[in-house]
Amino acid sequence: MSRRAGGGRRARRVRPAVSPARPGDYVFELEVPGYEEEELGIELLDHTRAVKGSRAETKEAEEKSYRLHERLERTFERTFTLPREVDGEHVTAEFDKGVLKVHAPKVATTQPRKVAITS
Repeated sequence: MSRRAGGGRRARRVRPAVSPARPGDYVFELEVPGYEEEELGIELLDHTRAVKGSRAETKEAEEKSYRLHERLERTFERTFTLPREVDGEHVTAEFDKGVLKVHAPKVATTQPRKVAITS
């Protein structure tokens, strides 16, 4: 662990692992162990998706010779640009055992149609 001047510890930067898209609809899996569902958020603006997480831990210990009170806060934000073919209105997410899975369905493509030419 690195140290700053003055003996303080640097906060560790959290960057969840991501499994990218698979064939068919886009599915992103983010590993966020230790986070609860209510500590996570997903925002979608145009075709940019931001996944955010924030959690705080408080640790207290009292021994005969000292008293310890620590507060640890961890936050992260991952931003992804989604292809234009993603249907932003139907993006869904599920959370299970430390894995956040985001489903981004593709927009149904329109097939070309023939137009009759009249004289």
